[in-house]
Amino acid sequence: MEISGPTSNAHTEVAHIGKSVVIRGELSGSEDLYVDGEVEGSIELREHHLTIGPNGKVRANLNAREVVVHGELNGNVHGTDRVELKKSALLTGDILTQRIVIEDGAVFKGSIETQQQPAKVEPKRETVASIAAAAFSGKSADSLPVHAGAGRAVESDAQHAALVEQKK
Repeated sequence: MEISGPTSNAHTEVAHIGKSVVIRGELSGSEDLYVDGEVEGSIELREHHLTIGPNGKVRANLNAREVVVHGELNGNVHGTDRVELKKSALLTGDILTQRIVIEDGAVFKGSIETQQQPAKVEPKRETVASIAAAAFSGKSADSLPVHAGAGRAVESDAQHAALVEQKK
């Protein structure tokens, strides 16, 4: 196995499996991988890029952030971000990914399931009115109901009367 140095500062190192190399078993790593030889088993590169070169023959289930296929692949592909089948690709297996590119001329037999990008959780925002209402009532802002139209805390008539009495 060869390690190629970066061609520019923007790229990371890429492990290279040459066309005369044959690997059987589980392959995992924490760097990008270029396969131009034969691999049989499984390939785990969860946060990295996998490229199967034009001479590559892979019989494995794949899990990588991005997968680009120029050669032959028999197995299921989970590309968490993107899967791309180049015009010279031959893929037999199922694909699970967020984004898919299939060039004209690529051969694909299987199913494709696209998944949405995981939703990002935004921090809860409280309005000045809800914080002020909570301060006067002695309750937290989360315990007061929020009026959908105005985006502020709303009190019941009894809560409002109690607040007026407290202010006197």
